[in-house]
Amino acid sequence: MDILIKQELTEEYNKTEKVVKSAFLNAEYSDKKEHLLVKRIRKSDEFIPELSLVALNQNAADIIGHILLSKITIIDGDNATVSLALAPVSVAPPYQKQGAGSQLIHAALKRAKELGYHSVIVLGHKDYYPKFGFKPASSWNICAPFDVPEEFFMAIELTEGSLKHVQGVVHYSKAFSE
Repeated sequence: MDILIKQELTEEYNKTEKVVKSAFLNAEYSDKKEHLLVKRIRKSDEFIPELSLVALNQNAADIIGHILLSKITIIDGDNATVSLALAPVSVAPPYQKQGAGSQLIHAALKRAKELGYHSVIVLGHKDYYPKFGFKPASSWNICAPFDVPEEFFMAIELTEGSLKHVQGVVHYSKAFSE
C-alpha cells in the first residue's frame, strides 16, 4: 500500500482521534477508549510530538492511520532507564490488513532511533510484534506493572545491547491509568 507517513500536526488531532476510535471499534481486546488515551498522552510530559506519526492515503488527503510512542521508565530500585511505549497503533478499518500498520511501526522505530532512544516496550499481539524484532520483555527481566501473560509484553532494542544491563518494572505515564 502506497502511503505517506509524517509527523502529526496539532490541527490534525481531531481527525487522528476519529481514526483511532474507528480502528478499535470492532477490536476484540479493546476498551474502545484508545482515542482518549492518545488525547491524554498528548497533554502529558511524556508526549514526544516527533513520535506521533500519521499515515495519509495515496492522494495525501485523508489520515488513515496513527502511531504514538511516548516516554516510559523502567525502574529497578534506584536505577531508572528511559524507554518508549508503543501505544496505540491504529489504522482505519478500510485500510487494515494492507500494510499501513507495519509501515507506521517501521517508521516510528526508525524515527525513535534517530532521536536517540534505545528501546521500545509494547503490550500487543504475540504473533504480530515479533516480526518487527520485539521479544518478550522478560528476556531482559523487564516486567509489566500489571498481570499480563509474558508473551504479550514485549521489548525491542533500537540500539544493540541497550537493554543488556536493564531490568525492572515499567512505569507508564499517568495518562495510561486515568
